[in-house]
Amino acid sequence: MVDANQTFVIVGGGLAGAKAAETLRAEGFTGRVILICDERDHPYERPPLSKGYLTGSDERDSVFVHEPAWYAQAEIELHLGQPAVHLDRGTKAVTLGDGTRIHYDKLLLATGAEPRRLDIPGTDLAGVHHLRRLAHADRLRGVLASLGRDNGHLVIAGGGWIGLEVAAAARGYGAEVTIVEPEPTPLHRVLGPELGSLFTDLHREHGVRFHFGARLTEITGQDGMVLAARTDDGEEHPAHSVLAAIGAAPRTGLADSAGLALADRAHGGGVLVDTSLRTSDPDIYAAGDVAAAEHPLFGTRIRVEHWANALNGGPAAARAMLGREMTYDRVPYFFSDQYDVGLEYSGWAPPGSYDQVLLRGDATKREFIAFWLSEGRVLAGMNVNVWDVTEPIQLLIRSGQRVDPEGLADPTVPLGALVREQGA
Repeated sequence: MVDANQTFVIVGGGLAGAKAAETLRAEGFTGRVILICDERDHPYERPPLSKGYLTGSDERDSVFVHEPAWYAQAEIELHLGQPAVHLDRGTKAVTLGDGTRIHYDKLLLATGAEPRRLDIPGTDLAGVHHLRRLAHADRLRGVLASLGRDNGHLVIAGGGWIGLEVAAAARGYGAEVTIVEPEPTPLHRVLGPELGSLFTDLHREHGVRFHFGARLTEITGQDGMVLAARTDDGEEHPAHSVLAAIGAAPRTGLADSAGLALADRAHGGGVLVDTSLRTSDPDIYAAGDVAAAEHPLFGTRIRVEHWANALNGGPAAARAMLGREMTYDRVPYFFSDQYDVGLEYSGWAPPGSYDQVLLRGDATKREFIAFWLSEGRVLAGMNVNVWDVTEPIQLLIRSGQRVDPEGLADPTVPLGALVREQGA
């Protein structure tokens, strides 16, 4: 039986919000739990949108965090298709799009991020796409299948993780693909030129064309349909569809209008939170893509847009809302699948933070681990087609100790042994 004397409200129906609601019940909270979702679909996970579901290998139902019946069974009040449009901190109330006002005792903002838009002529054409929501993936899945059947062309603006994963999916359907990327390699700012070139080669082997050092300036069409995409160096690429994959921006509108402190652009923007995911208002928390958290391990404020941060951040925020002593210090983690290459990345190594990139294994066979180091200390590690090494990689990062580079690069030296030696 729900105790109506306390109400915890969660704004955001993604993975972070759904896992926070689950954790509140698992931790014994008996008050009202209200989950506000601006989409009509039940809370779902985003990785399949550019991976298994988009490629056609996974069914649509596989993306959902819980079965629809779970919410009623857990006595979670679910508001689908209802955006939160106003937050009044003085009266501790959230107003929904239909005018409903909901009181809260504690509030969690898990509003996520939204895709950045191309600010060029032609983005109103029917063949211009983004990929952030399940509805986007529903549409794009059909588009890719159609392009494959008709030998159609897809131009992708942006050579980041989403752009590359969609390119791999599109080639799986048989579509022609061109990626336009202003940097000299894909993933240039994330992985650097050496490892970025590895993904250039991977995609070229599968028929993807790259146009580096350029940006889209116009999408041309006729009768509302896309015909071509032009770049700032005068090139024109035939296109039947265009995907804007130029990053995402945190959805901070609700927090900003309510006067909550926001992080600056240098720290990724987002809602400013402390190590317990509490905002500048002691009764409001933030988790997932929208939260810019002070990270005790890296000594800086970071905003992480990946699946694991939502998976772990939502429960951490829920425990903090319940008054538990909590420090959120998870090592950032994400994964990607492209053709026959699978990878996992752990850590935080933005440009300028590291002075060495060290490889263990054979990069030519795409079976290796890359480490980003600063003064001999491991900041991040990426295992490519090498498995069951995430735990020792994260232990190396957590240790903060100098590592013998020869041992780190030697595949015959178990990473676990290297971690133990550092911890001895």
